[in-house]
Amino acid sequence: MREAVIERTTKETSVKILINLDGNGVYEIKTDIPFLTHMLELFSKHSLFNLEVEATGDVDVDHHHLIEDVGIVLGEAFKKALGDKKGINRYGFFTLPMDETLIASAVDLSGRPYFVYKGFPQNATLNGIEFDLFREFWKSFAFSCMCNLHINCHYGLNLHHMAEGTFKCVARALRMAVEINSRETGIPSTKGNL
Repeated sequence: MREAVIERTTKETSVKILINLDGNGVYEIKTDIPFLTHMLELFSKHSLFNLEVEATGDVDVDHHHLIEDVGIVLGEAFKKALGDKKGINRYGFFTLPMDETLIASAVDLSGRPYFVYKGFPQNATLNGIEFDLFREFWKSFAFSCMCNLHINCHYGLNLHHMAEGTFKCVARALRMAVEINSRETGIPSTKGNL
């Protein structure tokens, strides 16, 4: 099983994540931000990764620290669980409609971090959370996972749909990227490693 546990404790947050890339979407998520909890549940369900998250932090100060640190730890756990990446598809992509919103994401588990996030509103608030913190979450994930991650909102009106659509869409793209391809006998790169 491709599984990993990562813990991170700072003066601002305490985060522990267990991920199993070969699971079936079973989750147990506890964070101090109910909306983040819900988004991580969606991520697990649509990726089919089993996910356990315990995350607490200084949300009385700001949501930023906890959301960013969960992204960091999720990326680190994901990278560790991937192991040597033998036989994986490497690339994944998905386009997800959610009512009036259309989200597209593409990922390359290349070992080189890069992040693109376009088409989302700025200076907006959702359930008391600065919407831009979801950009910070995915940026933190991409850089700690060492992957290329592109997320585009083609259009949309409802902030909840944009956030939820993004978590589902990235989950589906990652699910494709980590799947073992029976025709791929080694590392999917002419370099010999990722």
